[in-house]
Amino acid sequence: MKKIHLILVAVSVVALIVAPHFFKTYGVYMLTYWLVYVVANLGLNLIVGYAGLKALGHAAFFGIGAYTSAILMQAGVNFWLALPVAMVLCFALGLLVGFPALRVQMHYLAFATLGLNEIITLILRNEEWLTGGTFGISNIARPSLFGYALKGAIPYYYFVLVFALIAFALSWWLIRSPWGKAFTALRDNPIRAESLGVNIQRYTLVAFAVGGVYAGVAGVLFASLVQFIDPAPFDVQISILMFLMVILGGPGYLLGPVLGSFIGVFAPEWLRFTDGWYLLLFGAVIVVLMVWLPGGLLSLRRALSARCEARAHEAARVTAATQRRCA
Repeated sequence: MKKIHLILVAVSVVALIVAPHFFKTYGVYMLTYWLVYVVANLGLNLIVGYAGLKALGHAAFFGIGAYTSAILMQAGVNFWLALPVAMVLCFALGLLVGFPALRVQMHYLAFATLGLNEIITLILRNEEWLTGGTFGISNIARPSLFGYALKGAIPYYYFVLVFALIAFALSWWLIRSPWGKAFTALRDNPIRAESLGVNIQRYTLVAFAVGGVYAGVAGVLFASLVQFIDPAPFDVQISILMFLMVILGGPGYLLGPVLGSFIGVFAPEWLRFTDGWYLLLFGAVIVVLMVWLPGGLLSLRRALSARCEARAHEAARVTAATQRRCA
């Protein structure tokens, strides 16, 4: 990592540590909410941005993680035991979802993952004996760390921040490992990747499973943050919102989910002064960005460089043509 990148990382971490002291309780809650989505969308970025798979069912993993921890904690299981159970279940579900991805691609895979999300939502809504149905599960406890209960807004923010930093560091490591290079090869050209010895089936399954674990951890953190869950935060609309967050920030960029989640979480809050029009404005902003910057906000520099390069080539071509006519 370059020296400038290390400095930027250090400044960002310091800003994240200091930030909650400049906000009231609701502001700290929103920052924590953003970090939860950062953890979930880092996993989705592995699937969509690096492996190049079209997945629109990420909220299903989010819900599995939240409900698993909530049900186990209601039964008296400690948070630190509920967390790995949720991760294992999400990993298994990720492998299960990965199998359709071996047979269908592009928008067909998107429809398949949407269907899975709908199935999970129906189970959460109808299996009232287990999930509480539409009444949900309330009084979900916050975890304790070394005997200290993280009940306050700021202590829980720092708790989630640690998870977000670990998730970010793991993504950074994974992307630079042979696994990450295989994901990128799978995204850029699956046929060529397979001809070079990349096991497409294995890496597709791993991408879904690892991405699912990220969402499961985020779901566990989300359940303890809001302390009440029902099926609504895990339905298809949330999956689409997560997908948009990754696309907005920049799929295939490590910071893409961070930036996209920030916009997805805070933009509706900033646009609330427009009353009932804020969703329309938010949608319009997304459409404009998708048309003019399909690679996401972080692709802006690359897009400007490509445009400048194209103009330089065009100017050189016109100059050469003029010189030929004069000669």
